[in-house]
Amino acid sequence: MSTGATAIWGRAEQQDFRSRVRGCLLGGAIGDALGAAVSGLSLEEIRAAHGVEAVTDFVPVHGRRGAVTAVTQLTLFTVDGLIRAQVRRDTGAWHPPTDVHRAHLRWAATQSDWGPDERRTENGWLAQEEWLYARRAPTRECLNGFGDTTMGTLDQPKNPAARDSAALTRSAPFGLLVGWEPQLVLQLAVECAAQTHGHPTALLSAGALAVVVHGLARGQTLDGSVQQALALLAERPGHEQVTDALQQALGSVRQGIPGPALIEALGDTDSSEEVLAVAVYCALVGEDVRHGLRLAVNHSGPSAATGALCGVLLGVLHGETALPPAWLAELEGRATLLELADDFAMEMTQGPALHSPSAAAPGWLTRYPRG
Repeated sequence: MSTGATAIWGRAEQQDFRSRVRGCLLGGAIGDALGAAVSGLSLEEIRAAHGVEAVTDFVPVHGRRGAVTAVTQLTLFTVDGLIRAQVRRDTGAWHPPTDVHRAHLRWAATQSDWGPDERRTENGWLAQEEWLYARRAPTRECLNGFGDTTMGTLDQPKNPAARDSAALTRSAPFGLLVGWEPQLVLQLAVECAAQTHGHPTALLSAGALAVVVHGLARGQTLDGSVQQALALLAERPGHEQVTDALQQALGSVRQGIPGPALIEALGDTDSSEEVLAVAVYCALVGEDVRHGLRLAVNHSGPSAATGALCGVLLGVLHGETALPPAWLAELEGRATLLELADDFAMEMTQGPALHSPSAAAPGWLTRYPRG
């Protein structure tokens, strides 16, 4: 299918897709919240604070259990931007990187404004969610990259040396564009990553994640989806570090009982390729979602980032019903996450019934204005 084709969706296909979209957003947020309180601590520090088994449940952070970080905030606005791109296509304006950039500028406003401006109706509904107006450890690269209206591009990226994981961790939603070919999904993720991160490793890590999610959303296995990402990466200059990290993650699956030593051998920094490798490894070896996420946050590294990406992969792979109910019950922003996931699924499967160049459902354009 091309970007211009609208798939013919049966009811069972729509339900499966919605479950995977929900799994992506909710699973990512759960992993983010699980790792938020211990991100950047050494394994010894985590065990000293939480016992020999380390983190096994939500730990209070940002004033509550189940609180998410800027990782989840930015992912939500990525989804919002992708919906807006589809809606604006009716006007003849078709440049998804611009719509995603505008959405991330709306996120940037939540990091400096006291609360939503109800007069800004062109912002749509997500920017009116008061709980999003909170600083949750955003990176300097994202704050600087979205600190003005100039959009970074592949020719002139923002923060050209930045290779941390902050562009990677907001890039999973690109993979949910199941009507696109995987190489176009990779390209879109790379172009949008350049809006804050210019290092080839950061760009291609974001693209690789999008391709892996794309494969999972289409019903492929995790291993098969990673292999597809590796094949597409091989065509890109500067892919070697990302390729090596993913191949090491695949090879580690056969090296023994999963645990912190194998995880930290993949990397314990916030470099994008190391975060991606850890998340992929934990998703591959996790016996279930709970086990995979506990592996993904209990190590000496950026636990919120690795937890979030592992949650994304397991959520897309298994769907929302595989997520632990007790964690869902306490998750900050769950209602918003569900609402946005369902809107995305509805737009992608039934968009023509919501809007066209000649007509539109007024309520939909209030939620996702064309401007």
